[in-house]
Amino acid sequence: MANISGSWLGTYWQQGNQTRFEATFVQNGNTIYGNILDDGHLGEATIHGEVIGRHISFVKSYRGNNKKLAAVNYNGAITEDGNSMSGKWDFFGMFGFEEWEAHRSDQNLESELKNYLTNKEPVYK
Repeated sequence: MANISGSWLGTYWQQGNQTRFEATFVQNGNTIYGNILDDGHLGEATIHGEVIGRHISFVKSYRGNNKKLAAVNYNGAITEDGNSMSGKWDFFGMFGFEEWEAHRSDQNLESELKNYLTNKEPVYK
């Protein structure tokens, strides 16, 4: 089973337009959860789902100002080396099935957090 815990950078396409995103996944067994920040007007979302072998599926729920959440379904595959994933997403079939992909980020957020908690200052200044 692939372990996807960590920081990821990705892109999803909607009707030919691409949106970049940053994601942080935490995996416990087959269960995954985390956060995504879209580089667009939709902004921040939470993630919950599962990884079975190299298959990943999760629901991305946007946090809105009016407290209503829009849920987007993601399904895909994780590469054998565990550093990339890609697949299709859909929003209740309204836009059909669109492409998405993500790659591990070079950032080591866990190291940065440990340093901050120890020294009370960020790694990157």
